[in-house]
Amino acid sequence: MKRFTLKTVCFIAILFGSIGTAFSQEYPNRPIRIIVPFAPGGVVDVTTRLLTQKMTERLGWNFIVDNKPGGNGFIAVTAAATSPPDGYTLLMAHTGEFSVNPAIFPNIPYSLEKDFLPITMISDTPMLLVANSKMPFNTYKEMIAEAKKNPDSLSFSSPGNGSINHLAGEWIALESGTKILHVPYKGGAPAVAAVASGEVPLGVVAIPAVAPHILSGNVKVITLTTNTKTNYNKSWATTQEDGIGMVNASNWVGLFAPKGVPDPIIQKLYKEVLATIEQPEVKKNFADKGADVGGMSPQKFNSRIREDLDRYKEIVKKANLRVQ
Repeated sequence: MKRFTLKTVCFIAILFGSIGTAFSQEYPNRPIRIIVPFAPGGVVDVTTRLLTQKMTERLGWNFIVDNKPGGNGFIAVTAAATSPPDGYTLLMAHTGEFSVNPAIFPNIPYSLEKDFLPITMISDTPMLLVANSKMPFNTYKEMIAEAKKNPDSLSFSSPGNGSINHLAGEWIALESGTKILHVPYKGGAPAVAAVASGEVPLGVVAIPAVAPHILSGNVKVITLTTNTKTNYNKSWATTQEDGIGMVNASNWVGLFAPKGVPDPIIQKLYKEVLATIEQPEVKKNFADKGADVGGMSPQKFNSRIREDLDRYKEIVKKANLRVQ
């Protein structure tokens, strides 16, 4: 058996380190494809296009946004997971793909640990619990009093079974000790429209989708789904202020690479994405949609994903949720 001397081991380490550095320096030399699990126009797609536009302006890098909607994100995420690990195919995903799907579906065709490397969170957005403006309550405490006075009278809309909005609504119901029926719709727009028209009294919805209805006076805000304020409107109460501070559900959007992409490329992507989202005009764009910019390191982002997953697993268990 051959024995490697310390000098040989050091030489090999330096050699591979030099190769990795050179690989990183010449990356990218062709367009980078970013797979998006949703149709054009949604929050993940809009975030992707804003980021890639600004990175092209800053760096001259070229991007292709590849929308692959359907199948609870399984189609897009699987396509990204099986792509060559060379840094030229990435995935832009949100809370649903990595912190909700594994909590609610018994078998999913991908694994964060086995198939992906988190790069960074791009944005983080609270949701809103809203009510039709004609409902006889204006605050969270008044809403709970109504639910206890008239059991089974309240229901909430969401963009669909197993969505982050669905789990946030169930979390609020669990923490408040009340029963609130979930009514799923096929997307955020119809879920919001149902509240505005009075078809359902409540909804757990995204800020950009419901903002026009709030301005028109058809919908009123009951509480945020997070325990921190949003810069979009400082007057909205947090779950902490409403006495349900354990509820802290937000919808993050993040960038991922297939497992096996060299670390120098991951670090280069992280560095350049961070520099891009820290630009004042990018921050303002996200703020106008109710979002805060992300920018956490790959390690911290990975921890956040797992913390969210653990919490949503507990909610699914307590609420006895079953999604087909």
